[in-house]
Amino acid sequence: MKDASAVKFQVGQVVHHRRYNYRGVILAYDPYCRAPETWYNRNRTQPDRNQPWYNVLVDGGRETYVAEENLELDTSGEPVDHPLVPTFFPTFRDGRYFRPSMN
Repeated sequence: MKDASAVKFQVGQVVHHRRYNYRGVILAYDPYCRAPETWYNRNRTQPDRNQPWYNVLVDGGRETYVAEENLELDTSGEPVDHPLVPTFFPTFRDGRYFRPSMN
């Protein structure tokens, strides 16, 4: 996986999708799109595969895989409502989630 300094967003940060207007928390990232070609070809927008892609737990309960260019930092300071958030992130502080080893 790419060095954490080479990606725009870090695990635990809350982000906003620029196009589809949803919020979510970064669960993990890949240095480039690792989804199968068939999945990518079904993607409506088909952003460049050669950029960081993020696994996001979406507010309201979905999960998604998103290209970096479609995300921006969420500045609301509000938590994300997703049933898996407490499993991965027991701490929410100052608008960001933390895992036990991240505190």
